[in-house]
Amino acid sequence: MTYATFDQPAAENCVPKKNDDDAAPLTGPVPGPVPGPGSMARLGRRSLTRGLSAVNGSVNGHSDAARHDFQRPQRRDRPAHQEALRPGARQETLREANLMLITEEIFASSEPLSRADLSIRTGMTRSTVSRLVDDLLSAGIVREGSPVAVHTRGRPAVPLTPARKTLAGLGVEVNVDFTAARALDLTGEVLAEEIIESDQRDSDPAEVLPAVGSMALRVAAEAEAQGARIIGTVLAIPGLVSHDERTLMRAPNLGWHGLDLVELLSQSQQEGAPGTFGGFVSAGNEAKLAALAVAQELTAAEGEEQTFIYVSAQMGVGSAVVIDGVVEAGPHGWAGEIGHVAVEPSGPQCGCGASGCLEVYAGKRALLQAAGLDPRASAEDLVGVIEWEDEAGQRARAAIERAGTALGVALSGAMNLVDVHEVVLGGEFGPLTDLLRPHIEHQLKQRVLAAEWASVRVRESGTGIAPAVSGGALRALRGVVDAPQHWIP
Repeated sequence: MTYATFDQPAAENCVPKKNDDDAAPLTGPVPGPVPGPGSMARLGRRSLTRGLSAVNGSVNGHSDAARHDFQRPQRRDRPAHQEALRPGARQETLREANLMLITEEIFASSEPLSRADLSIRTGMTRSTVSRLVDDLLSAGIVREGSPVAVHTRGRPAVPLTPARKTLAGLGVEVNVDFTAARALDLTGEVLAEEIIESDQRDSDPAEVLPAVGSMALRVAAEAEAQGARIIGTVLAIPGLVSHDERTLMRAPNLGWHGLDLVELLSQSQQEGAPGTFGGFVSAGNEAKLAALAVAQELTAAEGEEQTFIYVSAQMGVGSAVVIDGVVEAGPHGWAGEIGHVAVEPSGPQCGCGASGCLEVYAGKRALLQAAGLDPRASAEDLVGVIEWEDEAGQRARAAIERAGTALGVALSGAMNLVDVHEVVLGGEFGPLTDLLRPHIEHQLKQRVLAAEWASVRVRESGTGIAPAVSGGALRALRGVVDAPQHWIP
């Protein structure tokens, strides 16, 4: 099964029954607290048990699973010391599990599935599947296409796909040289977005974050005007975010540390701005959320879950390890800080305080400086200079070689540790992939122990601008797939 694919191609001869723009907006309050996605430690698809644990109990929009790696369902009338270690399944729990399983199957399939397909895949009876699908239809989570004739007896198959413009996730990003917000619906369609170029280095977060929040609310209002309901918001930040998914511990390139990101972002809503952040607001590392969007795109394009190391350059260097479509971020969500792996211990001092980090050789600022370009130049500008047959071109080529060599050294260590032999370059590295690849691969072939037997590949991500914003929106939408029963009227 592929990773939950929000953006699915329509099947041949599958035409929606009505214009999607005519879809009735969801109305009425959603009872109870809105469950957000589970722990940041693993982004993407989770096991059934883990998904159920994320559903049971939410406090201030943060599920218990965000505080504990595993939390079993509990009976409120049973004292804690008398809890069963392996409580039996209740009817309600079984229904929730079946709803989530049906939702996973519909969202993960590369082609629309019918009720009969779902019955075969899950082993449930057709009557059970039909009842659950009817619930998902009423919740605006899935939609029906026009019946498709089959070559067997019985009724024509009715394809089921994620619904458009009903529920939406809001992704927000603050990076060194831009801020952005984007709303995606359950199909992965961009309903609204806004990107503003600006310099956030050593800025005042008490000014920046409320302003970004106002921008995000404008985007949310535009999505809501199309009939969508914002279910939640996820903020991407280039730094270490605490396991509570709201506290920024440190963002060296921004010069920020020790901040309550959610509180500062939410101040804009208190000022009466239009739109809403939905039922929860959380924060995560920019590179990991970008990797989630890249994994989504590659899985949809190639029809199978992807395994790779994602490396992205903005002002610094971020990375994430993706295993079978899931971003493995470690127990605290801090894994993947390859930008601060030392490639030369006696090298220049990094903004983090250490010396010889990968970032001082391959970060955008370091790369442009080594090439003799303005720090505000783009990767495309660097590509143009490399073609010059003069001293400037020679200096630019030397900067690329230095960055590619440093990336190869750092990545070879990562590959020896995690046994992943594909690299996907994103951010400012994307346009430079063809130039960096020979230098990276040279180091990988020399330093990766299994290089003789493993197929090592370095490729460009191919995602659009600000993939972490899409990753944040997708992560917010994960709350629907994890807890579809919450949205049923």
